[in-house]
Amino acid sequence: MSFEAALARYFTARLPDAHDVEVSGCARIPGGASRETWSVDLRWVEGGGKRRTQGFIVRRDPEASLVEGSDRRVEFDFYRSFADSAVPVPRPLFLETDAVWLERPFFVMERIDGCESQFTALLEPAFAPHRDGLARRMYELLAAIAATPVDGLPARESSPLPTADECWARELARWEDIVDRHEPEPQPILRAAIRRLRRRPPPPAQRVTVVHGDYRTGNFLYRGSDIHAVLDWEMAHFGDPLEDLAWSFLPSWQWARDGKAGGIADQAEAIRVWEAASGLRVDGEALAWWTLFNCVKAQGIWLTGARQFGDGRASEIMLAFTSYWLINSHDRYLLAAMGKL
Repeated sequence: MSFEAALARYFTARLPDAHDVEVSGCARIPGGASRETWSVDLRWVEGGGKRRTQGFIVRRDPEASLVEGSDRRVEFDFYRSFADSAVPVPRPLFLETDAVWLERPFFVMERIDGCESQFTALLEPAFAPHRDGLARRMYELLAAIAATPVDGLPARESSPLPTADECWARELARWEDIVDRHEPEPQPILRAAIRRLRRRPPPPAQRVTVVHGDYRTGNFLYRGSDIHAVLDWEMAHFGDPLEDLAWSFLPSWQWARDGKAGGIADQAEAIRVWEAASGLRVDGEALAWWTLFNCVKAQGIWLTGARQFGDGRASEIMLAFTSYWLINSHDRYLLAAMGKL
């Protein structure tokens, strides 16, 4: 059975009173670290003969992933947590943990059309009038994530809630374990960074919040200076909100190589907007700790990709190129974050 036919069979079973279901368009969206993302155009007939047309997004588990241990239920629950909230997300619809439908587990969301996601478009001269407004909106929404009360969120069903003084240790232990299992060769710079993080822990989190885990340009849908959906919650968890802020400043996302976060945001202004909207304060030493941590975390991701390609679990050449290229870059970022460059 073709992938399109399997999708038609699935939606026939899941959509209420649907028949004559046709997949009129199915295309894989490039990119993504832990899921295959498919855009699907669907036509069907409901009871009474009413014809319907709608776009959906299918996020299917890949054969190999840059992000080890990413759980589709956790990601789905974080989407559920922000549906109909101040943080816009695509509406989550169905979660399927059984591989019977599409060979691997997946979930389905409504598709949001008419927006851009590629960070490259932000650097075009025609986008210049919108950059400042989009940068402000980016950090207002990051603050809204940090300001969202965690009690009662659907994500509490599948994700543990650490105490304020456990946040850093739990995340560092997780990513050190990933490095332990995936480094293809010794990583002396990375290991030095991990030792420094353990010797000089940050203060407890001011507030335990939702942490998106990969908040940056490229992971939201935008039009002009507004953001219409925050995407890619595969690394979301509960923890210290400074982790998200520091991740957004990572040199890897400074696409224009001008020091601006995501190619659009001045760091000092981003912090000012985030503080004003979240009600939290950015401690410089804590932000420096999370900056170094995020260099470790990112290196763990690239090492995972390199190892999976080397072991034959992944065959996409871009995965190998990106991983090895970024491993070299992040050695320099690690050294800079430790004051060694």
